[in-house]
Amino acid sequence: MRRRALLAGLLAFPAAWATGQGAAKVSRIAYISMAPAGADRHWMQALREGLRDHGYLEGRNLVIDERHANNDAAKGDALLRELLASRPAVLVVYGSALMPAIKMVNTDVPVVMTVHADPVGSGVVRSLARPGGNITGLTDGHADLAPKRLDLLRELVPALKKAGVLFNPASTHSARQWKLVEQAGRGLKIEVVPVHIGGPRDAEQAFETVRQQRLEGLVFAPDPTWWVGQEKRIAGLAIARRIPTVGSVREFAEHGILLAYGTNFAHLWRKAATYVDRILKGAKPGDLAIEHPNRFELVVNAKTAKAIGVQVPRAVLARADHVIE
Repeated sequence: MRRRALLAGLLAFPAAWATGQGAAKVSRIAYISMAPAGADRHWMQALREGLRDHGYLEGRNLVIDERHANNDAAKGDALLRELLASRPAVLVVYGSALMPAIKMVNTDVPVVMTVHADPVGSGVVRSLARPGGNITGLTDGHADLAPKRLDLLRELVPALKKAGVLFNPASTHSARQWKLVEQAGRGLKIEVVPVHIGGPRDAEQAFETVRQQRLEGLVFAPDPTWWVGQEKRIAGLAIARRIPTVGSVREFAEHGILLAYGTNFAHLWRKAATYVDRILKGAKPGDLAIEHPNRFELVVNAKTAKAIGVQVPRAVLARADHVIE
């Protein structure tokens, strides 16, 4: 009798899989980014690793529908509507510019933000502790780090008297950082000059302003809507003009900016996977508190320092989380 039962079970096993019985549940999530395709690949890798840690494997029980708007607002809106119409289990978003459209057209698809400068002030959510609605995720509202980048620039250039802040005046977050650096400059007796850069076409003109103003260094107050994917170009312009620069995320330093100090974005994307997991397991987005990053890093590009003739102080090197040789 036992042999018959065992044989019956073995014979039934393939049939069950053929009819879908016992097959692993496949979760389909969507990811939309305002960045160009590939520009955020390191962060997407972190998201995938985070999902893997929670037991989600692409090709087995997970499908990721990934789209990039290439800094094109109209394209972003069209891709967003297309993804929402496909009814993913969760929509993961990179790009604050997409959030107004999400609020307008999306009523029930759960949304996880990888990063947003000010989700409460911009009206995306009700509060960080209790977002409400169907949106949650992470915020990187640390504009107060911008003055610290000016301090780092002063360590690189001890006699610093005149510095620029590269920022996008159309971005609330970027403009706020500019103001904070300007205020810090007054306390340090450093003249701080605004250097506007609203898009990729403005990069050359921005560095022409640097030349005309005879600026001794630059601090970045980035606008994440389009800066991702432009790091190498901006770094190249800075190196060609031998301008010491301090950016906000390690990718800037990896592409040639002298120093970078700010949030570890890969950590945010990995953390976003935890939100996705909790939502897939039944949690309501509106009940999941939006978190601030708690991991900041200092990255030094020693190759750039040598190329532009800057001696990075030992004290800065000692504090660095990573030095690019």
